[in-house]
Amino acid sequence: MALNDQQAMAPIPSAAPPAIHDTIAADARELSAKLHAHRTKLFPPKARKHLRRFTSGEVAKLVGINDGYLRQLSLEGRGPQPDTTPTGRRSYTFEDIQSLRAYLDESGKGARRYRPHRVAGEQLQVIGVVNFKGGSGKTTTAAHLAQHLTLQGYRVLAIDLDPQASLSALHGYQPEFDVEENGTLYGAIRYDDARRELNDIIRQTYFLGLDIVPGNIELMEFEHETPKALAMRQSGDPLFFARVARALATVQDRYDVVVIDCPPQLGFLTLSALCAATAILIPVHPQMLDVMSMCQFLIMTSDLLAVVAKAGGNMNYDWMRYLVTRYEPGDGPQAQMVGFMRSLFGDRMLTNMMLKSTAISDAGITKQTLYEVSRDQFTRATYDRAMESLDSVNGEIQSLIQAAWGRA
Repeated sequence: MALNDQQAMAPIPSAAPPAIHDTIAADARELSAKLHAHRTKLFPPKARKHLRRFTSGEVAKLVGINDGYLRQLSLEGRGPQPDTTPTGRRSYTFEDIQSLRAYLDESGKGARRYRPHRVAGEQLQVIGVVNFKGGSGKTTTAAHLAQHLTLQGYRVLAIDLDPQASLSALHGYQPEFDVEENGTLYGAIRYDDARRELNDIIRQTYFLGLDIVPGNIELMEFEHETPKALAMRQSGDPLFFARVARALATVQDRYDVVVIDCPPQLGFLTLSALCAATAILIPVHPQMLDVMSMCQFLIMTSDLLAVVAKAGGNMNYDWMRYLVTRYEPGDGPQAQMVGFMRSLFGDRMLTNMMLKSTAISDAGITKQTLYEVSRDQFTRATYDRAMESLDSVNGEIQSLIQAAWGRA
């Protein structure tokens, strides 16, 4: 009886805590489901993003014509016709804007081109946006640059080379739901017989003229497989650093500019992108820790690119620029750091800087860029200040692209 009493009073062993990998997996599943539900709520019924309509003033500015002439075209029934409210306000879809550019090119008698597409002899511009310091604004920079160029009439391909796939999510592709196996750039540069044509991987976005190669965690396979491929390389098989360029060559006639959002690490993916690039854009936040991190990045990049160059990699760039991001004009230490960088890098720094803005961060909450949201959703001064900063930075990059083509 005493033994039974002791057994009855003995503490019941508690269940073992879940393994940490099970906890992380459960968190990931729950977060993914919530994000999917959030997107479905924002973009029903098929949970796909769409682009807003543009006012006649915005259209005239984008195309480069007078608003009065645009009104005359609509009154005469020439070119794409806008939707008109009872009060006379006119609005256009982005498809209308692209059609208007085509109409003006086809009907115009002058030398002006409203579609700034490449012509014979002009090289495809491949811009690698790269830095391995988190928070540098790399993806925000790549997304706004790709969309700005599309709004200006260029044919653009955005490539999400970051396994975290933030660029894909911004353009309506949630990586774990919307990107199939072999549906990233890895599918076009892998080493085995499962390799696909890049043309079959490219996806359209809701910006007519902007396509995307989405990303997800599958991209890490290239980091794992490349050392094995190097050890077992057969004669005639392209080295890793030539594979991205080879894939892009198969679709280059479709595009004017390619924008690559590189991963925040200096691995085989980043090196492959740098070897395919014709230009490099390095975003940097003007804080001491960020600049110190960038210093290490530059040292490592220089050493690795020298090795790749000796192995036959293409290291000829039309331009390389440092871009100051998330800049706060009233911040004294930031201003000092910008002055310090300008004294070191000179004209390799973009003149314009990307300002820190609540408008950009607020747009990001709904997985949008500032180019996608309308002015009336923000305080006008806040919106105008952020938009002026974006347009100035991206306009400067656009000028570099034009210069690389030898255009005035």
